[in-house]
Amino acid sequence: MKILITGNMGYIGPSVELQLHKSYPDAEIIGLDLGFFAHCLTGVSTLPEARLSQQLFSDVRDIKVEMLKDVYAIVHLAGVSNDPIGDKFEKVTDDINCKSSIRLAKFAKEAGVKRFIFASSCSVYGFSEGGPRKEDDELNPLTAYARSKIGTEKGIKELADDDFVITSLRFATACGMSERLRLDLVVNDFVAGAVTSNKIEILSDGTPWRPLIHIKDMARAIDWGLSRDASNGGTFLAVNTGSNEWNYQVKDLAECVAKVIPDVKISINKNAPPDKRSYQVDFSLFRELAPNYQPQVDLIETIHGLKDGLENMKFSNADFRNSDFMRLKILTNFLETKQLNEELRWV
Repeated sequence: MKILITGNMGYIGPSVELQLHKSYPDAEIIGLDLGFFAHCLTGVSTLPEARLSQQLFSDVRDIKVEMLKDVYAIVHLAGVSNDPIGDKFEKVTDDINCKSSIRLAKFAKEAGVKRFIFASSCSVYGFSEGGPRKEDDELNPLTAYARSKIGTEKGIKELADDDFVITSLRFATACGMSERLRLDLVVNDFVAGAVTSNKIEILSDGTPWRPLIHIKDMARAIDWGLSRDASNGGTFLAVNTGSNEWNYQVKDLAECVAKVIPDVKISINKNAPPDKRSYQVDFSLFRELAPNYQPQVDLIETIHGLKDGLENMKFSNADFRNSDFMRLKILTNFLETKQLNEELRWV
């Protein structure tokens, strides 16, 4: 069996590689990535890609149908990864995250791929009131990133059939220690501040709601998507992926970090304009369909893992929001040094 993981050299990819290598030890697992964040390693002794059968360096915009020959399943992680980048590169975000994803799915079906797992996002709910959002509730994508996710879902839904089963995992906000780290995620940011300066700076008023999921649990959900039969959810399934217990307000996340890491001072920007991205999410359908793949890593364990990981790296940069563990900062540096062009292609 051959499995292709796009965007494998990002934050989530190493956990997915490890999970699939464990679940499918005889599979040929191939990575495809441009390598923007290949250097964001966290002191690992070997490259995560050593687990793979092959690593391809390519842009998802350039994939040809013949590259998908004999592939059984595609795990599609590649894409512009957050709201700040999406806001700065709105057209490119649509090209990479939406148009190229739909094109990849069409090529996959043409090539005979059987399973297509798309990493979507709960950010498609944007701002919502009236309780946790379910899959059939109204969507309210507020950013280019969120719009690209729901645009892809709409574009690939019509491709699904019994021979091409599509699973769109609407992930909660990612968190946790990775072999390739990002600190531009709420829990990761708070732990980095606590470790490096004993300070947590909440840039909003602390009231927005966020659901969370650890990257190891994201990988387990992807594993479920690979094995999911069409009778379990349909030939196309868009499902909220996370846990009902892990819907948190941002200020509560900061307080949890401060409980784990002593002598931490929390500051809240009470003058910040309201953060419209606030949503609670209902994950009951995921619990019903995937009872054996439910999230296992809770918030306290996540905080400890990040703390230990940063300390093992001897990470002490209190100005971490300007470090190479921030996605927008990396891309901006590549642009300023003319290694990337405005279309986010290597020069």
